[in-house]
Amino acid sequence: MRVLIADDDATSRILLKAAVARLDHECLVAEDGSQAWELLSSQPIDVLLTDWMMPGLDGPELCRRVREELTSHYTYIVLVTGLGQREQIVEGMSAGADDYIIKPADPFVVRTRMIAAERVTALQRRVTDIQSQLEQANNVLRDLSRTDPLTGLGNRRRLEEDLAGIHALAQRTARPFGVALFDIDHFKLFNDHYGHLEGDEALRRVAGCLGGIIRASESAYRYGGEEFLILLSDCDLDGAVVAAERVRHAVEAQAIPHDARPSQPPVVTLSGAAGSWTPGSVQSTADLLARVDEALYEAKSAGRNRIHPVRFGSPNVSHARA
Repeated sequence: MRVLIADDDATSRILLKAAVARLDHECLVAEDGSQAWELLSSQPIDVLLTDWMMPGLDGPELCRRVREELTSHYTYIVLVTGLGQREQIVEGMSAGADDYIIKPADPFVVRTRMIAAERVTALQRRVTDIQSQLEQANNVLRDLSRTDPLTGLGNRRRLEEDLAGIHALAQRTARPFGVALFDIDHFKLFNDHYGHLEGDEALRRVAGCLGGIIRASESAYRYGGEEFLILLSDCDLDGAVVAAERVRHAVEAQAIPHDARPSQPPVVTLSGAAGSWTPGSVQSTADLLARVDEALYEAKSAGRNRIHPVRFGSPNVSHARA
């Protein structure tokens, strides 16, 4: 263990250091409480043997600081004091000490305290390791709960969280953000013709295409069924349309066969819509999504394989998708 001895008395420091060194522990020394705190703050210390009365910080204050501020690593604290009254010992323990030694320190007593300290610090390390493993497992589960299992893209839960965050940021910074929504053209015909396994593979390939071409300021999600969505931070309507066209062309360029289409080209294509929230707008994120969804209907009604920009104030359109 790494042991720090804090004592303003040179004789006491020498005796304690000799007792600790005989047990093969690494030993550091500090001549007052302030120096001890500097050492404690700069590196992990397993055991602190501290005098009660010292210049700078006294023993109880040093204990309190360790317990309140150095929470990432557990330090076993032993008060070494000539004050043997019970009330004072209780005061020191209440300040954060784990044990105490009455001066002059008996080497045998120091050894027993070191055995106890080694046991406790080992247990604390195991607890810390378990907590770290649990945190990692929880992070994995959190990611899984926000990931679409088929495509690996973010799911609706992640979209809702990210959309709320990007909206709040846009409001604070008075910057726009964009949304692009896509739907695979004639996907029901694709499933009927090729089967649902091939349909799933097509969804994965489209998702892989989106994930491969989005930029650092963009995020892709499976919106539902054969629908996909991209969030674009710091992006106006023109930028959202350009990004949506980039996605549409990339998916078409994959040339995923779709011979069941009633019209050319005989490959998987996307219809899409793009919109933007602008600073000062009173529209909510739900309003923006609803209007982009309507514009997607318009793109499909106009012949598919195209992107329609959101124009607020346009009449609602209600067409079935395919």
